[in-house]
Amino acid sequence: MENSIETVYFLENPEKKIIKFATGTQLRYEDVIKEVFGVACIHDLHMMIQFNKSFQTSICKSYGINENKITLDKIIRVASKADMLQLKKQLIEQQKDNMNDLKLEEESPLQRPFDSIIKLKEGIYQWDDTNFSYNAVTNGA
Repeated sequence: MENSIETVYFLENPEKKIIKFATGTQLRYEDVIKEVFGVACIHDLHMMIQFNKSFQTSICKSYGINENKITLDKIIRVASKADMLQLKKQLIEQQKDNMNDLKLEEESPLQRPFDSIIKLKEGIYQWDDTNFSYNAVTNGA
């Protein structure tokens, strides 16, 4: 096992209808925040939530909340197993689209989107090549 287990995060910009998954390392060293939200870093999101009225409105509509209930964890949070199932569906759809574009007959397996062992909201998960998904790691195994 590696020295550190990457946490996977769920990022959502309801104004632009963007959902993206990223590891903690990607959030720190890549332009994921800029790609999803259009700002340079997480610290700028506080300002965006506070002063960007259309962004506020989109979050309120998406979550059915009032402006005073908007928090950063509505748009960036640790991903859950349910979120990963959503990601798997997206990856399968992308793969189908790519196969249609390339006119391929055979189905290829899904590529592992993150490290073989990741941390989600519910705990530690390990990639399973037979099911092309992450399964919970049980203690004592």
